[in-house]
Amino acid sequence: MENRVVITGLGAVTPLGTGMDRFWDGLLAGRSGIAPVSRFDASRFYSKLAGEVKDFHALDWLDRKTVERTDRFTHFGVAAAGQAIQDAGLDSFPFEKTRAGVIIGSGIGGSKTIEEGYYKLTEKGPHGLNPFFVSKLLINMAACMVSIKFGLKGPISALSVACSTGANAIGDAFRIIQRGDADIMLAGSSEAAVDPLSFGGFCATRSMSPNPAENASRPFDKNRDGFIMGEGAGIAVLENLEHALQRGVRVYAELAGYGNTADAYHVTAPDPDGDGMVRVMSNALRDARISPEEIGYVNAHGTSTPLNDKCESAAIIKVFGGHSKKLKVSSIKSMIGHLLAAAGSVEFLSTVMTIHTGKIPPTINYRDPDPDCPLDYVTDGAESKDLQAAITNSFGFGGGNVCLAVKRYVQDRNT
Repeated sequence: MENRVVITGLGAVTPLGTGMDRFWDGLLAGRSGIAPVSRFDASRFYSKLAGEVKDFHALDWLDRKTVERTDRFTHFGVAAAGQAIQDAGLDSFPFEKTRAGVIIGSGIGGSKTIEEGYYKLTEKGPHGLNPFFVSKLLINMAACMVSIKFGLKGPISALSVACSTGANAIGDAFRIIQRGDADIMLAGSSEAAVDPLSFGGFCATRSMSPNPAENASRPFDKNRDGFIMGEGAGIAVLENLEHALQRGVRVYAELAGYGNTADAYHVTAPDPDGDGMVRVMSNALRDARISPEEIGYVNAHGTSTPLNDKCESAAIIKVFGGHSKKLKVSSIKSMIGHLLAAAGSVEFLSTVMTIHTGKIPPTINYRDPDPDCPLDYVTDGAESKDLQAAITNSFGFGGGNVCLAVKRYVQDRNT
């Protein structure tokens, strides 16, 4: 019999602020964390906006020596993990650390480290490189530093599946607990790629919005013209239900289903037929043993690109049929931008809070309806709704698709 898996702790570093309170309050207020790039001169770049994390201080979470030896994406990951551990009460509970693991992914890893290393190499030669250059840039370093800092000795992994990375990490951690290989997993993703090299690379794809207005991230709007890059991290504490009940800890929600499919279509564009999107949502619902009619909310991938939003809307309609008219759908990328590999985990946190509180964050900046996107995108501010279950979608470059199904936790007589 598979173990039930619940969410007991949440931690976030986002363009709306560091910490779940700032993040969640900002979402419900419809506040935007998107502004002109401040960390470098973006005047010559195709896109000039970003969702930067501006209230973060690495020394609040790590000692100075460790900060110098690790990259910003690792700092984000450790901070979000520390918040989640405290939120779950694990900082004061003597749990078995060989039964607690970590899966934290990243898409680009230490991109700023790579950029700085290149300049040092060209200016000073190989002797100018930092001896921690390689370890700083490695994608697995956020997971490793969380493991080291908190003494977690269970399963460890670091995924990199482009923009679905965070959701993949949470889904794989879910499976580990389901089959009994761990009692606790810290899972999510971290990204800190708002630097000239990575930012310029995404500009070159022409998938980012060239609109200089701060409302340029406008998912599902007829005039959407590309995504806005963001940065941040989201970490959740997933826990075996029986273990959580023994601790007497608060349970936010239950993670009930995980779908993972590939488009096998194109390096950057989604399959226009939405085949992978349809299958991943259907698989997550089947895995969760939830009917489409039980879902009240879809946290959409909603990138604000012409192709994604159209394809995702059509896929939702195909999966949910007539029930799609009753669904609430929103994209928080309208407020924080696209956090790349961190998007899936941060959006999972938002979905968990939606189930926990019954409050649905809006899609802001929506002005002109698109006939190809005919769903209810929650465009007039946050809404309240009695929700039993929700799904969150994550789709990435290369055609990777993930869907996580979250439902309200209900303790039955057998638990």
